[in-house]
Amino acid sequence: MVSSKHSRELRRLALSVLQPGFVGTEAPDWVLREIGDGLASVVLFSRNIVSPDQVARLTGQLRAENPELIVAIDEEAGDVTRIESATGSTRPGNFALGTVDDTELTEEVAADLGRQLRTAGVSLDYAPSADVNSNPDNPIIGVRSFGVDAKVVSRHTAAWIRGLQSAGVAACAKHFPGHGDVAVDSHHGLPVYGADREQIAAQALPPFRAAVEAGVRAVMTGHLLVPAYDPDLPATLSPRILDGLLRQELGFEGMIVTDAIEMGAVAGRHGIGGATVRAVAAGADAVCVGGEKAEEATVDLLVNSLVDAVRSGNLSVERLGEAGERVREFATWSAALSPAVNGDLGGGIGFAAARRAIRLTGAVRRALPLVVAPHVVELVPTTNLAIGKETPWGVAAPLGERLPGTTSVRVRHEDLRSGTTALESTALSPAAGRPLVVVVRDAARHAWMARALADLVRARPDAIVVEMGLPGAALPAAAQIFTHGATAASGVAAAEVLAGAR
Repeated sequence: MVSSKHSRELRRLALSVLQPGFVGTEAPDWVLREIGDGLASVVLFSRNIVSPDQVARLTGQLRAENPELIVAIDEEAGDVTRIESATGSTRPGNFALGTVDDTELTEEVAADLGRQLRTAGVSLDYAPSADVNSNPDNPIIGVRSFGVDAKVVSRHTAAWIRGLQSAGVAACAKHFPGHGDVAVDSHHGLPVYGADREQIAAQALPPFRAAVEAGVRAVMTGHLLVPAYDPDLPATLSPRILDGLLRQELGFEGMIVTDAIEMGAVAGRHGIGGATVRAVAAGADAVCVGGEKAEEATVDLLVNSLVDAVRSGNLSVERLGEAGERVREFATWSAALSPAVNGDLGGGIGFAAARRAIRLTGAVRRALPLVVAPHVVELVPTTNLAIGKETPWGVAAPLGERLPGTTSVRVRHEDLRSGTTALESTALSPAAGRPLVVVVRDAARHAWMARALADLVRARPDAIVVEMGLPGAALPAAAQIFTHGATAASGVAAAEVLAGAR
């Protein structure tokens, strides 16, 4: 029979390895209670954020229960933004920074973000993405990566970590061992990275080695199958990958945190309780949960799953204790981080970086700047779950501020199912006698978008195309503008080029 004291201690230990989200802009009573009972971390999402002052009040409320509480956020300062989800990021994302390829700039942008997060009371950022986007059909990484070359990604991963941590916020390199060469979104299914060990060592691992050398103390696992190391278990659940590869081969001694454990790639087969137990048993120290399952009942389920696994022998109390100790060590270290970089928030470094990432092709000198207010057609894809649906993007709004009279329309795949007549009525007719600007996002990855773009350019060879995702092939358009990301800063940078405000 297990004593009530032992049960409380075991539950407290189980709580210490969870990093749950929650609903609301104030701390729910159940979260405050669990912090008092041993919960060592929470994670914030856009649903928790209204303003910087509100977030600071929220984190203060949370830390009143535990001054060393880890407050995490999934903030990449690019297309994936939480702190600026309502307005779009005022900084360019990783792919834009990699395109500029100025590591000092990357470090400055990350430090600028770090100051904002530090002021808001955040201590851990689930960033940067250290994935090398070597598969152009990748549905989940794309412009979240610094690039397609391991050397570029490595040096900017290190720079980003240095910059963020110089501002007093801990970084977390993700998604180990590399999510860039897959064609399945792990929110829904299990991606497979089929490269051999030699290819993985050359292609995917260098940025994580660079992250370790740069002093990163947290690494996030990827929910993907890597048969070269483990043909049966995804990385998050694999001792061969977490212990054998990350700990032993790469020499990482910090905290291993899982990607959201409710994602289909792991929870679809094992359930979130089973996936949590398997992840901790495999070597994970902290389990992120709550991007979608943000409720007290979920935390209770995971705590009970861990406790039951210890009692049944499926998880050793020593492994659970080791995980809890690494979380405590990380919490103490991150709480002691102090900003070494001073500067004003919102100093414009993000917009300056976005401007430097702009690339142009075509008859730019003849086509730009626009002297007549254009009609803007934005072709809108369905984005992956990492990108907030509420986050605005595009060029029409900032261009309208610079060229009054600009009109715009947003066109989705379903709008075109009736054929090209929809393009005629929404795009071509309103643009008659005026410039036409077509804005796309990863057109090469979306067949319907590529077709619509080709139809528009065929009808209007003088059209100007703005690609806000991964660059595609050159088009017979008047000019093409590549922003290398769809953040608010990138939209402004493109609008400046169109309006001649640069």
